[in-house]
Amino acid sequence: MKGRVLVVAGSDSGGGAGIQADIKAVTALGGFAMTAVTALTAQNTLGVQDVFAVPVEFVTRQMLCVLDDLGVDAFKSGMLDRADIIGAVAGIIRARPGIPYVLDPVMVAKGGSRLLQDSAVDTLKRDLLPLATLLTPNLPEAEALVGHPIRTVEDMRRAAVELRQAGARAVLLKGGHLEGDVLTDVLVSDSGTDLFSAARLQTRHTHGTGCTLASAIATGLAQGMGLRDSVVRARTYLRAAIAAAPGYGAGAGPLDHGVTIRPDGLA
Repeated sequence: MKGRVLVVAGSDSGGGAGIQADIKAVTALGGFAMTAVTALTAQNTLGVQDVFAVPVEFVTRQMLCVLDDLGVDAFKSGMLDRADIIGAVAGIIRARPGIPYVLDPVMVAKGGSRLLQDSAVDTLKRDLLPLATLLTPNLPEAEALVGHPIRTVEDMRRAAVELRQAGARAVLLKGGHLEGDVLTDVLVSDSGTDLFSAARLQTRHTHGTGCTLASAIATGLAQGMGLRDSVVRARTYLRAAIAAAPGYGAGAGPLDHGVTIRPDGLA
C-alpha cells in the first residue's frame, strides 16, 4: 500500500507549494515521496522573488538515480520551466510506459509570476501530454493549452475533452477560478465525465493547492487505487488541509498538509 512517487518539480522556500507540498501530501496519504528538483525558487506567501534553474543534466541524474535503485510506482511533475527540461523528463517517462504519470502543467504561481516559459508551452503539449495518465490544469492553464476562454462548467467539460483529444488519457480540470459559492472540478476519462462539486471554502490560504492535489492523486495511483477513487480521496484530503490551514504569512497562506497525521499516533 505504500506507493513510491517520484515528483519532478521546483522547490518552494516558503514550504507551501512545489516539492515541499508534494512531499508532505504524499507522506500524509501513506506514500513514499522521492524527488528530482528542477528549479529553486525564493518565495513566500506574497509571491516568487527569484528562480534559480537546475541544469537539465542534473535533473535527469536525479530521476535515474531513483529509478535505478528505489523504483517508482507513479510519476508526478510540477514546475518544468524550460523546453529542455520538458524534453528530458518526457524521454525518461516515455521509456517506462507502465508507470502512471500525473502531469500538473504549472505555468503561473499564485502571485502571478510566470513559471513556464512561453516558448516551452508547445513542447509540453507535444512531449508530455501524450504521456499523461492524468492532466490536472486549473482554468488559466487549460485556457493556455486549448487557446480559448473557459467561462462555465460546460466550457470546462468541452476543454477537458479537447485536452484528451490532444493526448492526455484523462483530464481533471479544476474550477477554482470560476466565480460563485460552489466549486466544481470536471474529470473526463475513458469512463466518461464526472463532476465534483462542493461549497467553496472562504479562505486566503490556498497556496500550493494544485501541487497538493496532483501529488495526492499520484499517491493513490501509486498505491494501486483506481483513477476516480484517487481523485475522490485527494479532493477530500485537500479540502481538509485547506480548512485546517495554520494561518501563516501575509498573502496566500499554506495548507495544513499534516491534517491526517496526529501526535497520538506516535509510539
